[in-house]
Amino acid sequence: METWDIYDVRRRPTGRTMLRGEAVQAGDYHLVVHVIFFNRAGQMLIQQRQSCKRSWPEYWDISVGGCAIQGESSQQAAMREVREELGLLVDLSAAAPDLTLSFPGGFDDMYIVERELEAETLELQAEEVKTARWADRREILALLAQGDFVPYRPSLMELLFDLRDHKGGLMSR
Repeated sequence: METWDIYDVRRRPTGRTMLRGEAVQAGDYHLVVHVIFFNRAGQMLIQQRQSCKRSWPEYWDISVGGCAIQGESSQQAAMREVREELGLLVDLSAAAPDLTLSFPGGFDDMYIVERELEAETLELQAEEVKTARWADRREILALLAQGDFVPYRPSLMELLFDLRDHKGGLMSR
């Protein structure tokens, strides 16, 4: 059973923990991470979740995602999730998240990584990931519209594609 650190609204550790599956108490937050892989062609690596997953079984999802376990930094959690789910080593130890979203009960740090790799050669975590493939913006938005993708906001997916080329919130000149 995974143990998660609990943070306050300012993202400071409270010194308390919770077990995965427990309800997050009001005023408490836990840390989620996502790593989004893009290739030079501008495609995002997406994974199909296993049918045994409690949430969103068989749905397509962003490259990698999961929760930080007790004692992990955001970067450590992101690197561990990539290694577990895709069998890849990626060094994010000096990286700041490209985007952080807050949601009721948590913070979601998103890292965008450009990497050329063959989806067919990935060492997928059998309990979590059914398959993985590259998809462009149009394909992902179509999967969302069809109800075959974890129901992220389409504007978030658009933003991730935009952030791939231009980090931050300002338009390049």
